[in-house]
Amino acid sequence: MTRTKQAQPRIGSIRTQRLVGRIVGYAAVAALLIFTLYPFFSMLITSLKPVSELFNRTLSPFWVFHPTFKNYEDLLTQTSFLRWFGNSLFVAVISTGISLTVSTLAAYALSRIRFPGADVMGSAVFAVYLVPPSLLFLPLASVVAHLGLDNSLWSLILTYPTFQIPFATWLLIGYFHGIPEEVEDSARVDGASRLTILRLIVVPMALPGLVTVTLFAFTLAWGELIYALTFISQSMQETVSLGTVTQLIRGDAFFWGQLMAAGLMAAVPITVAYAFLSDYYIEGLTAGSIK
Repeated sequence: MTRTKQAQPRIGSIRTQRLVGRIVGYAAVAALLIFTLYPFFSMLITSLKPVSELFNRTLSPFWVFHPTFKNYEDLLTQTSFLRWFGNSLFVAVISTGISLTVSTLAAYALSRIRFPGADVMGSAVFAVYLVPPSLLFLPLASVVAHLGLDNSLWSLILTYPTFQIPFATWLLIGYFHGIPEEVEDSARVDGASRLTILRLIVVPMALPGLVTVTLFAFTLAWGELIYALTFISQSMQETVSLGTVTQLIRGDAFFWGQLMAAGLMAAVPITVAYAFLSDYYIEGLTAGSIK
């Protein structure tokens, strides 16, 4: 009887600890969700507010009393937002394609071809990524001017791979190291070349890593501002990140409704891409950072 009475409090204590642990875990997740989603909620609320509510301090900033889509209408009809959106999409897709191709070839060479200094070179590639863009846009401006690409989207397509390729290469090196070399050795015995092995064997096996690199490079190109601000000055050549800053902020006048509407609409491509490819992204990022 004594042992039974002692066991019951212990079981109750364990259940209480588990309950407290779950409550703490749920509270932490809820706090993280609020912290992560609040900026998007604030943008949505602001984009739906009329001007009379935006600057009325007596009203709650967390609610819309008279929702309107006028900010979206003005953004699409009175600005070149659709042109900016198309420019960003064009630059991001082309530069991502170039970066994916170069980084795949470089990563495969550094992970498979044995030559002196390969490991050091792999680390140096990642070190290049750590150089701030604010230190690179001045020499890159000279290159762009020398090539006659000022006020051209091709100036961005040329310069964006300078910060896309280093990290993508470093990530793919780690992922390629996790692919068994025995599979490639069998193909080489059958007479397959390095490029054939890369195209038919390595790339399909490394699909999660390639998806991760694609999403990462596309995200960097989509939201980049410093290079776009340096190389582009014509409104019709501006990207979303540049156009919203230069056209919707005039002196000390901020068009908050249109700014928030532009921010939400600009987030759609990234959100959709991550929503459909999140499993590949997590798998590729984890494998590339550990192996």
